[in-house]
Amino acid sequence: MSANGQRLPRLEAAGLDGWLVRLFERIDEDNLAWISALARECEEAFGAALIDLVPSYTTLLVVFDPMQLTPAAARRYLSQRLGQLQSDKAALAGKVHELPTWYDPSVGPDLERVAKHAGLSVEQVIDCHASATYRVFALGFAPGFAFMGLLDERLEVPRLDTPRQRVPVNSVAITGRQTAAYPTATPGGWNILGRTAAKLFDREREGFSLLNVGDCVRFVPVGRDTFVSKGGDTTPVDET
Repeated sequence: MSANGQRLPRLEAAGLDGWLVRLFERIDEDNLAWISALARECEEAFGAALIDLVPSYTTLLVVFDPMQLTPAAARRYLSQRLGQLQSDKAALAGKVHELPTWYDPSVGPDLERVAKHAGLSVEQVIDCHASATYRVFALGFAPGFAFMGLLDERLEVPRLDTPRQRVPVNSVAITGRQTAAYPTATPGGWNILGRTAAKLFDREREGFSLLNVGDCVRFVPVGRDTFVSKGGDTTPVDET
């Protein structure tokens, strides 16, 4: 395979029990089809020796049992599969989720600052963020935390210089060209625009996470009353 003209893929050692396969240098929605195809090939090639697969925007981390497979043998498996890899277009046919979201400074304390940074009004920021459909590229950081993209370039903004010690559950946030919704209350340095009423992480749900790699997400703006009626929490973000 070729990666948008890049001399890829590249294999990078990740300890004694893993290889990081760098398939692309740039984030692109089409990357997911190739990364998913490689994940499927790894499941077949490694069998019981496979411990974990961790996809991201441009890479796939392959973790294996070193008691069953040497790093050199794992590298050979990967090289062989990469040589015959075909894009898995089915990976782009995930579920579509519409997340009711209340965009308001009380629950989106960075909304006005992002607007100023972008040279837009708050209403334009909301329209811009809510008008796109985002692909889930990876899950990580916290259970059910979905890294989504690609965000409109006008809203591209860096992480906070000082991360918050606690980002409330269901906070909708952005950084770079990524967006996400926090499934649990955790520390975080992303810019918070609002809050969704969707239940993103549920121990009673199969797989726990509402969102999975390959799914598409739309953030649907709702007013405060609708947000509350859907179970949303209006408690303001504590900035102290």
